[in-house]
Amino acid sequence: MTGEGERLAELAKRRGFFLQSAGAYGGVSGFYTYGPEGGALKDNLEAAWRDRYVTREGHMEISSPDVMPEAVFEASGHLDTFDDMLVECGECGQSHRADHLVEDNTDIEEAESLSNERIAEIITEEDITCPSCGTALAGQAVEDFNLMFETNIGPGSSSPGYLRPETAQGIFVEFPQWAEYARNQLPFGVAQIGKAYRNEISPRKSIIRVREFTQAELEHFIDPEDDQPPLERVEDVVIPLYSIGSQQDDEGVIEEMTVREAVDESVVESPWIAYYLGLSKGWYERVGVDMERFRYRQHLPDERSHYASDCWDAEAELGGDWIEITGFAYRSDYDLRKHDEHSDEDYTVFKQYDEPVTVERATVDPEMSYLGPEFGGDAEGVAEALDALAGRDPDAFDGDEVIVDVDGSKYTIPVEQTGFEMEEVTESGEHIMPHVVEPSFGVGRLVYTVLAHAYWTETVDGEERTVLSLEPKIAPTTVGVFPLMDKDGLAERARSVAADLRAAGLAVEYDDSGAIGRRYRRQDEVGTPFCVTVDYDTMEDDTVTIRDRDSRSQARVAIDDLAATVADLRDGVQSFEDL
Repeated sequence: MTGEGERLAELAKRRGFFLQSAGAYGGVSGFYTYGPEGGALKDNLEAAWRDRYVTREGHMEISSPDVMPEAVFEASGHLDTFDDMLVECGECGQSHRADHLVEDNTDIEEAESLSNERIAEIITEEDITCPSCGTALAGQAVEDFNLMFETNIGPGSSSPGYLRPETAQGIFVEFPQWAEYARNQLPFGVAQIGKAYRNEISPRKSIIRVREFTQAELEHFIDPEDDQPPLERVEDVVIPLYSIGSQQDDEGVIEEMTVREAVDESVVESPWIAYYLGLSKGWYERVGVDMERFRYRQHLPDERSHYASDCWDAEAELGGDWIEITGFAYRSDYDLRKHDEHSDEDYTVFKQYDEPVTVERATVDPEMSYLGPEFGGDAEGVAEALDALAGRDPDAFDGDEVIVDVDGSKYTIPVEQTGFEMEEVTESGEHIMPHVVEPSFGVGRLVYTVLAHAYWTETVDGEERTVLSLEPKIAPTTVGVFPLMDKDGLAERARSVAADLRAAGLAVEYDDSGAIGRRYRRQDEVGTPFCVTVDYDTMEDDTVTIRDRDSRSQARVAIDDLAATVADLRDGVQSFEDL
């Protein structure tokens, strides 16, 4: 971990942001507990996300179980493709994530996009050793390791299940219900904030790479032919893009361009992805991501998830490394199609035409008196395959015989026994499979990013002052309240002020311990944007001193106006200079 990371980890543990779980028992890698400050910061980030991506966009929010049956992940492809690269040390037996070892020991930035064979070659070429014992890893096999946490649902092992590796499948598997709630009108979005679990080979970098984490995901279902995003809302937003072309260029740079330019020049292929890149940039700024340490990076072709036709990551610079904080993927109809194929539910929506149309439609009416004796128990499957083939490829029935595939077995049927014919039908609409646009946010990584980007120090009166310049709406505590002295009725008055501020819905920390300067420092260190001091003048004129965290400026405010003033400062309605 870098010097920045070490300082942040020390502050996070000491001041109650986050710490490794089960420390009394030696800790467990990849699991973290959020303390009072971190829990509040995380909650505020989630509330800000919900406000932007659910409330303001008019989407719905759901909450699905953390454990789902095996069939869900067989359909989604996670059991076959959700793997990382593992290399095991032949000396000490420790397992390591092979692509991370390559990134740590070479100039290669995105080793995940390389094949297992190439990673093994690089480990040998660069003489990469085991981080645990120093033994050379040359010649050790690089193998796929599935990241799914397996469990059993109920007693015994007859009903296997898995902890979900993403919240998305909980949305996709129930799509028929969400479509009904949306009155089958595309486009519509379904959002979810919840836990996900991945059995990482080598968790590292504090809460950046863990085994249990929180995702905030939006699945936006669209008609790929007719639905277009409201690009005009964000078309002038300038976004920093690190495209495939730039990454493959030895001198590739981040290109600054507007959302409209990115779409018109096909740098971002999907207008929907471009819309969310533009929308999200403003949100990142509002929650405190430093735009000088931020970019959107396009996934290389070999790096994309199995479901994504195009994907961009929002990345933040942390300790000299670029870390993904959000993935923006165009998932096409992959997920809905898979669940449609594997389940008994219909994952389409009915698209009404403006006017009825007359079309030629291929139909089959197989002679079951022929299929039954000929194919026995497979007859029904053959009939279903014939029906599907007629809809997909009517020309297949042009000859004397037609061949269909049922569970890998080929069957030949005389066309005269299929009842195939072309007939004219009048249709008022059609069933279509929606496509999906997905912004997926890692909440823990956002917590870490806003802390890292807000952290700074300075020397004041010979002492170091540590400051977290958190955005006021995101900060765990909005205002600290102190009595100047714990006597002469000041403490009682300060407690009364704190109670009134809490009643107004503000997050308040009361502190009467130690010198006033120390109390200011404690609040600066946890990011509290404003502090209020009750002093002897308060007892005379019912005013208090309010102090700004970053500038250390102070002003007098009437107690009757205090709650409204602090709320306006928090919400950006007025600035501290206005006081």
